[in-house]
Amino acid sequence: MKVLIVKTSSMGDVIHTFPAVEDARLARPDVSFDWCVEEAFAGIVALHPAIDKIHTVAIRRWRKALLDGGTWREATALRRTLRGRRYDLVIDAQGLLKSALVARQAGAPIAGFDRSSAREPSATLFYDVTYAVPRDLHAIERTRRLFGLALGYRPDLSTLDSGIVPSPDNLAGTAGKTAFLLHGTSREDKKWPVEDWIETARLVVDRGMTPVTTWSNEREKAVAEAIAKAVPSTVVVPRSPLADIAAIIGRSTLVIGADTGLTHLASAFGLPTVAVFLATEPGLTGPRGQHASTLLAAPGERVTPAEVVAEAERLLERSRVNGD
Repeated sequence: MKVLIVKTSSMGDVIHTFPAVEDARLARPDVSFDWCVEEAFAGIVALHPAIDKIHTVAIRRWRKALLDGGTWREATALRRTLRGRRYDLVIDAQGLLKSALVARQAGAPIAGFDRSSAREPSATLFYDVTYAVPRDLHAIERTRRLFGLALGYRPDLSTLDSGIVPSPDNLAGTAGKTAFLLHGTSREDKKWPVEDWIETARLVVDRGMTPVTTWSNEREKAVAEAIAKAVPSTVVVPRSPLADIAAIIGRSTLVIGADTGLTHLASAFGLPTVAVFLATEPGLTGPRGQHASTLLAAPGERVTPAEVVAEAERLLERSRVNGD
């Protein structure tokens, strides 16, 4: 049986789908999986060994040039490629109108959430089979349940395994234990002050770890350089392809991150991961994992570097005791 997964974005949503793929890989070894995803996240999807072929879309880019001939040529080529794969089933794991339209291009039966479960009920108009999955569950569990219903098995929700393994990476300039500091995020109100990142870097150095950080734009570069200037042992990884950053994160001892997709990736790798949430509720979409923890700023209060590093030490000790 050949199945196409449609989950185009965002990075966190893509990563939240991995446990469902791992469930299916074990329960239905007769099924092969392809995936359709935004071009920026293709390197993340490639981390899961059960994915055979990755198709990329560029919905964000296409929207800016709807009348451009190149846009229509790319969309037409995608449709031709998807239909050429002759899928037995498409699972729209996103539940949005845009993802349903992408799923439709494959010319195969589509399974998805029902009207009471989908994020955009209008998406269900394009589905052939729909399933009810409670909306008050974490996104990971919702997707695991959807895959189980669509493929005829019951996932073991008492366990959680993303099925991804970091690729080998040797980061020049580091030796021993590293703490990756993920300060970059999409919204200003999600960002921890640079002073707190600097103090966190100092605290992890005091505990025998090398701070590592990176950047993806000029504002983030300024923060990364400020951390390195204040704590000279910090390693700043220059802007790099997402797959390269993922490899470095996967070999870290500890990850401390803001509300960003790479923090979800760290928890999916099973790494000790402390997420700092300042303006959003982790609720149904926060990082999950045996060694993941989220610190949420209470109204009018702040999360301090000392609190973050204390939580990191607790997670590291748990990981050591469990032999991970």
